[in-house]
Amino acid sequence: MPDPSDQILSSLDAALKRSAADATELVYVGTRDATTRFAENGIHQNMLSSDGRVIVRLMKDGRVAVSSTNDLSVSGLDRAIADALEIASFLAPDAAFPGFVKSDTAPVVNAFDPAMDSCPPERRAQAVSHIVDQAKPAGVQASGLFRLTTSRVAIANSAGTRQYHQDTVAELSVSASDDPTFGQGWSTGVSHKIDQLDPKELGRIAIDKAVRSRNPQTLPAGEYTVILEPAAVGQLLLFLGFLAFSGKSFAEGRGIFSGKIGELVTGANITVHDDPFLAEFTGMPFDYEGVPKRKMALIENGVARGVAHDSRSAKLAGVESTGHALPADNPRGAYPKNLVMAPGDATLDDMIASTSMGLLITHFWYINYLNPMKAQVSGSTRDGTFLIENGAITKPVRNLRATPTILEAFAKADQIGKDRVVYPQYSAAMYVPAMKIAGMTFVEDTE
Repeated sequence: MPDPSDQILSSLDAALKRSAADATELVYVGTRDATTRFAENGIHQNMLSSDGRVIVRLMKDGRVAVSSTNDLSVSGLDRAIADALEIASFLAPDAAFPGFVKSDTAPVVNAFDPAMDSCPPERRAQAVSHIVDQAKPAGVQASGLFRLTTSRVAIANSAGTRQYHQDTVAELSVSASDDPTFGQGWSTGVSHKIDQLDPKELGRIAIDKAVRSRNPQTLPAGEYTVILEPAAVGQLLLFLGFLAFSGKSFAEGRGIFSGKIGELVTGANITVHDDPFLAEFTGMPFDYEGVPKRKMALIENGVARGVAHDSRSAKLAGVESTGHALPADNPRGAYPKNLVMAPGDATLDDMIASTSMGLLITHFWYINYLNPMKAQVSGSTRDGTFLIENGAITKPVRNLRATPTILEAFAKADQIGKDRVVYPQYSAAMYVPAMKIAGMTFVEDTE
C-alpha cells in the first residue's frame, strides 16, 4: 500500500514548482471521522466523513494572501494558487510578514493506531451498548458521542521545509440524565489507542453521578471552597491558554503576561508546560508553518516563563517562533494546544476529607469571557455538583454560575491531585489533576 506521506508531499511539491509567486507555502489537512451519536438510550446516527483541504499562503511583490481548497487535483491546487495571487494583487505590501521558514524535519510522534483507523461501526455500537445496558436498570437516559478520528497534516514551502504527521484519536463523551429529578452526570475519555478507552467505566461514572445528583438542593450565591475535578481544571487552563499564553496579544502589549515574564502570577504549586511529546497526547511535532515543537515552560512554580509564538508574533516580539502557528487562515494567532499541569500529592478523597464546607464540581458549561484582560470568565457548573460538609459529600445542589479570575483561582489552590487525566476541547488537550481552591465566587442559581 503506498505511503500516504509520499503521495501527499509529492503532490504539494509539484504544485509549489508550478506556483508563480515569489514564495509559497502549502498546508494539507486531512481528516477521517467515524462517529456514532446516541440519545435516550439508543443510537440515532452513524456517520463516516472524510475530507482533505490545502491552505495556500503566498507572497508576491511583498503582498501576502491566503486561499484554500478541497479540490486536491492538479487543476484544483493550481486554481487555489491563482486565487491567492489574485487576492494578493489587491493588498498592500505586508512589511511585518517574516517570510517562510526553513526547518529541519521534526521528530516522529507515534500516535497512529491502525486498529482505530480501520475500526468497523459495529465496535462503536458495542461500546454504546455497554453504556446503555448500565443506564436502563439505573432508570436514567444515556446520550453522547463516540468519535474516531484519523488526521494527517503535511507542509511544504518554497524555503525547503517538508513535514508530515498522522495520528488517531478516540473520544467518547457520555451524558446521563433523569429529567424528572434533575439528575445529571457526565464523563469523557480520550486516547490515541482505541483499546485504552473503557466505555463501561465511562458509562458507570456518568450514570453514578446522575443517580447521586437526583433532587438537587438550592444554595445561595456567594463564595465557596471548591474541589474541581480534572475536566473543570482543564477548562480553566484552556481559557488561560487563550488569554495568557497567546504570543500575538503578548507581542502587541495587551496580553495578560505582557511585562510579567519572571513574575509570580499564581501559587508556587502551579507549574504548566506545553508538551506535544507527552505519551498521553497525540500532539503534532511541528506547527502549521513547519517549525518543530519542543516542550516549553509557561508557568513554573507560579512564575510566568513564556508564551506561544508563531513566526509573525515572534518577529514582533524580537524572539524565535516556539512552534505554535495555527493554519494561515485563522485570525487568532498562536496558542499552546498540549497543556500539561504538574501534579500534587493529594487524592480526591483527601481533598474532600479536608473540606469543612464546599462544593465538588464535575465540570463547567458554556464558559465565556467576562474580563479578558484579567483572565476572568463565567461558566455554569454542570452534570454533578455536590455539597461537602464536615469532610463528606452530603447532597447534590443545583447548578451555580461561577465567575473566577483564573490566575487568582490558581493562586488559591490549596491542594492539587496526584492523578491526572487528558481532557480534550476545541482541538486542544489538557493533561490535568483535580484541584482544591480556597474560595470561588458564584453569582446565581442557573436552573
